Amino acid sequence: MDNLEYQEGRTELNALGQYALIERLTDGFEVRNKSTVKTAGDDCAVIGAESGEQKAGSFLLTNIQTLAEGVDFDMMYTPLKHLGYKAVALALSNIAAMNGNPRQIEVSLAVSNRYSLEALEELYSGIRLCCDRYDVDLVGGSIGSSRSGMVITVSAIGDVDESRITYRSGAKLHDLICVSGDLGSAYSGLLVLEREKVTYQANPDFQPDLDSYDYVLERYLKPEPRLDIVHTLAAKGVVPTSMIDVGDGLASELLQICHASHCGCEVYEERIPIDYQTSRVCSEMSKNMLPISNALNGGGDYELLFTIDQKDYDKVKDMDGVHIIGHITEEGMPSVMVTPQNSTITLVAQGFRQ
Repeated sequence: MDNLEYQEGRTELNALGQYALIERLTDGFEVRNKSTVKTAGDDCAVIGAESGEQKAGSFLLTNIQTLAEGVDFDMMYTPLKHLGYKAVALALSNIAAMNGNPRQIEVSLAVSNRYSLEALEELYSGIRLCCDRYDVDLVGGSIGSSRSGMVITVSAIGDVDESRITYRSGAKLHDLICVSGDLGSAYSGLLVLEREKVTYQANPDFQPDLDSYDYVLERYLKPEPRLDIVHTLAAKGVVPTSMIDVGDGLASELLQICHASHCGCEVYEERIPIDYQTSRVCSEMSKNMLPISNALNGGGDYELLFTIDQKDYDKVKDMDGVHIIGHITEEGMPSVMVTPQNSTITLVAQGFRQ
């Protein structure tokens, strides 16, 4: 028997949340270098100046994003150009979540011989498009072999002024909880694509009509890092007290902030922004599928979730695309969502999904 299939006292990965898994695996690693400011446990690693080469008063930000075929994307409905763009956008989103600005990326690929040179050129055209849009330089990478499918890894490098860096751990009692854009739309786009895939597999002559789903499909296939929100907050003189990007659903990300900041939270269902296409997709899929469930648990939106001090309320309340959805409560209080009927629902994060 394969010793990976059975071990006494074995803990299944899906019993842990993604972040709990990372925390468990990285626990016990010592910091040996003075330049290491922040290690695992936030959206980016944070590196300070040690040799004087870095600009005084700023930090270097780095993170890595990996997408695996068959797990994170399906080539049956994912255009290669969109995939290249998305892979870069996800890495840049983590820089944004630290209130920083991206500067460079490196890209590593593992591909099977199923892919041609022309296919990889199409992938890189999407990478180039995202780099052009966000003024980011491609500075390196590697290409290796895979026995099946494709794995793409993007390492992003950015910087942030020391006075503006934002961690998950800074939320405090009575801070206001804000989120950009709308939530649940990316997952709704995935649901549409999966539905059309099943129909096509049953009838290869079927031609999907996706024209009325353009918004949710773009949200899933081509998300954008919300660097515009970072720039607007800077222009208004607002430094969030905590921030994270919404990659795994609102519930999971709220719990991450609360865990890191040692607090609870209270958000209001009617204030959580949901696009009408998201609501329509849910009603088409099942009468029991609620749009709020997509927003809480769907993931893939890559909006920014952040907290602000109450003194900054007037600066943020009229920001285009930003919604104030709740507030931070004291440590020991549960993290809950308040329904329009004034009942409370305890927020629960999804487990590690394979």
